[in-house]
Amino acid sequence: MDDAERERGPWHRNLIVLWFCTFVAGMAFSEIMPFLSLFVSQLGDFTKAQITFYSGLAFAADYAISAPLWGILADKKGRKIMLLRASLGMAVAMGLMGFVTNVWQLVALRALQGVFAGFISNAQALVASQTPRKYSGRALSTLITGAVSGQLFGPVIGGLLAQLFSIRNTFFITAGLLMVAFLMSLFFVQEHFKPVAHHREPGDSRNPLAAFQNPRLIIVMLCSTAIVQFGNASIAPIISLYVRELMHYRGPITVVAGIIAALPGISNIFSAPRLGRYGDQHGSGKVLLFGYIFAVIMYFPQGIVTSVVALGILRFAIGISDGALYPEIQTVLTKNTPVHLTSTIFSYNQSFQAIGNMFGALLGGLVAGWFNYNAVFIMTALLLLINLGLILWLVPDIWKNGKRTVS
Repeated sequence: MDDAERERGPWHRNLIVLWFCTFVAGMAFSEIMPFLSLFVSQLGDFTKAQITFYSGLAFAADYAISAPLWGILADKKGRKIMLLRASLGMAVAMGLMGFVTNVWQLVALRALQGVFAGFISNAQALVASQTPRKYSGRALSTLITGAVSGQLFGPVIGGLLAQLFSIRNTFFITAGLLMVAFLMSLFFVQEHFKPVAHHREPGDSRNPLAAFQNPRLIIVMLCSTAIVQFGNASIAPIISLYVRELMHYRGPITVVAGIIAALPGISNIFSAPRLGRYGDQHGSGKVLLFGYIFAVIMYFPQGIVTSVVALGILRFAIGISDGALYPEIQTVLTKNTPVHLTSTIFSYNQSFQAIGNMFGALLGGLVAGWFNYNAVFIMTALLLLINLGLILWLVPDIWKNGKRTVS
């Protein structure tokens, strides 16, 4: 029995409950992606160009621009109430999507879903604020597997639900799952929240980064979140098309594409907690360094593979690098953020992630159109290599001081 098991308390139960809830929330976001364009085409007599435009608009509409505002409110009022607000709001928006009759209603409800977003970031903030700092890497790495697994398994589950129950009924089923997350958060998540009083003295800086010991590190980590998410989002729209090409347009393409999409989630579940534990003991910076190098090595050959089996092996490996990058970036942010600003910084992190999602999907499609599908993988590898270079240049001490925390 290790120290973490002996010191289990409310934070450990919160971690278990919120792992399931973030899985549901991540799945809710991603499971409608495989058929959203098909649903748009059912809402009117559109040309191919119009379907592409409206689909892109619907995908981008839930960009969580309000996340920083919710994060600031969470730091003042508590994180649990933000979990309830997000899960209930998303459940209502998702359920109403099953009733839409035109594309503008769908876009509006996707935007409403984006307004209520923030469940995952607030779950991370709640766990980060209540977990003993020496276990924060392990806890956050475990929690992130819930969201990542939900996001990666979501398209497979969504495709099956749409096939079995229809697209409209899938919206209702997803809304029901979000209501389960709402009820579990309401009855099983504990939070002993004490708002921190802020007293501005004459002459105090109005710079929002003044409260951080290392503002440059915070900015670099937020930008790294956007770049890492940019890379993953650029792959998502073309992965099934790439699988179809590798299978020479024959065989069970949708089934194989679903399996390929799920493989990173499987490896992420097993790798993230172990890498987080290593980061707690030896420094998060070392895990980040491994994650970037390993990702670059695994992304380049994905652009030159000639078989779907080789692609599957490499996609499985990408889940390991994701298990190093996403949680450790958030762990570095946690360990270098004052406790009373935890929700704020996690909400900003969510916004940077949303920026990466939006621009990644757009640019990934453009690059695939200009060149070919394999160019997207090579572009992603180069972006991560540049990101690693910027971290080494701007915050070189991160590799030495990965275990340092702020008071």
